[in-house]
Amino acid sequence: MSANTLLYNEFPQFLKRYFPYKVQKISLNAGFTCPNRDGLKGYGGCTYCNNQSFNPDYCRTDKSVTQQLEEGKSFFARKYPDMKYLAYFQAYTNTYDELDALKRKYEEALSVSGVVGLVIGTRPDCMPDALLHYLEDLNKSTFLLVEYGIETTNEETLRRINRGHTYCDTVDAVERTVACGILTGGHVILGLPGEKPEMLVEQAGIISRLPLTTLKMHQLQLIKGTRMAREYDLHPEEFHLFKVDEYVDLLVDYIQHLRPDLVLERFISQSPKELLIAPDWGLKNHEFNHLVQKRMHQLDAYQGKKYEI
Repeated sequence: MSANTLLYNEFPQFLKRYFPYKVQKISLNAGFTCPNRDGLKGYGGCTYCNNQSFNPDYCRTDKSVTQQLEEGKSFFARKYPDMKYLAYFQAYTNTYDELDALKRKYEEALSVSGVVGLVIGTRPDCMPDALLHYLEDLNKSTFLLVEYGIETTNEETLRRINRGHTYCDTVDAVERTVACGILTGGHVILGLPGEKPEMLVEQAGIISRLPLTTLKMHQLQLIKGTRMAREYDLHPEEFHLFKVDEYVDLLVDYIQHLRPDLVLERFISQSPKELLIAPDWGLKNHEFNHLVQKRMHQLDAYQGKKYEI
């Protein structure tokens, strides 16, 4: 296999199918909450969750959607003045509000100069039919990707992390969204307590049966101030925090068991050092991607090599 062989489907190549120019996601915190924080499903949120761990500095709830987008544009435009943008509704559950309120926020984002589409992060149990029908219409006039936090396919783990939904909810939401012609993504966390590497590799095949277009993966991180961090302090023996080489090998196996046409957007997450307990690898995304590609070349591995229909 040559060094230039495409080993897996990369997200930038996927975006080139839709845009003849460079596009960048700008993360937004639009002031939403979650049903397992406000009491509808539970309290306290997911045990691993501290939203500060993935909100950039410009992404604050005291700023309007427009202000966050303009500040995000200023940040990126210094390097790429001709870039266009996708408004990424990221923090908490971005479909969890009254329909009219959601419409106002989505349409405010699309009204900002240079914004050419939306990415909406949400939970599988927060996609009512009325909203889905609105998104189906919106999808006809702009780029739209709905991204579901799946986290795991294991029902026991979902209960343990206080997720507040089932994997059956995930299957239902993904299938209904895809049936409306909307690009649909998923997100999983690799290394949740109780999930061994062989379980995760099996998960790749289960995930592949969903009609997803894109998939994000990242390693479990322990974040200060979370319930999971307290659990780790009490019972560290129940956790396995991957070393870099271990996680690379797991990912290579995972990728080989994934459906060949899935677009892989991300392999790791980087929480701010002031919030991160472990693991602290000190690697940027592109550095980690290089390690994965190097290992795949060594093993003559590629996406879908071990995938079974």
